[in-house]
Amino acid sequence: MDSRVHHAVDQLKSGGVRMTPQRYAILQFLMESQAHPKADDIYRALSPQYPSLSVATVYNNLKLFVDAGLVRELTYGDNSSRFDADLSDHYHAICTRCGAMVDFEHEPVREVEEAARQLTGFVVHGHRMEVYGLCPTCASLQA
Repeated sequence: MDSRVHHAVDQLKSGGVRMTPQRYAILQFLMESQAHPKADDIYRALSPQYPSLSVATVYNNLKLFVDAGLVRELTYGDNSSRFDADLSDHYHAICTRCGAMVDFEHEPVREVEEAARQLTGFVVHGHRMEVYGLCPTCASLQA
């Protein structure tokens, strides 16, 4: 078992959460995914192995994982949340054609947080930055 999955399972169990095979599969899928899946993506990937899995079960478990601080929900205005198990400070590049989302590392842009604090009076807790463009595959199709 991956050490991140093992740590997450221990954290859930210590909080009184029962680990069902479906819950474990959803958690493992998220921890191993680099694709920032939507709930429907998780359901489609796991339902062949878990025929009794429902979309509601996936959503309920995602909420549990977010509430437990194991997964970050990336919300968008069209109700198509994506989920990221990488809780480190990082940014995303998103393809405007196919929707691929790729992590990239960059020094956190703390000046933006400070400017927001000074200009708005907000108590800033953090920020999320995304860069939009065409992924290499979509860019090559356009050429």
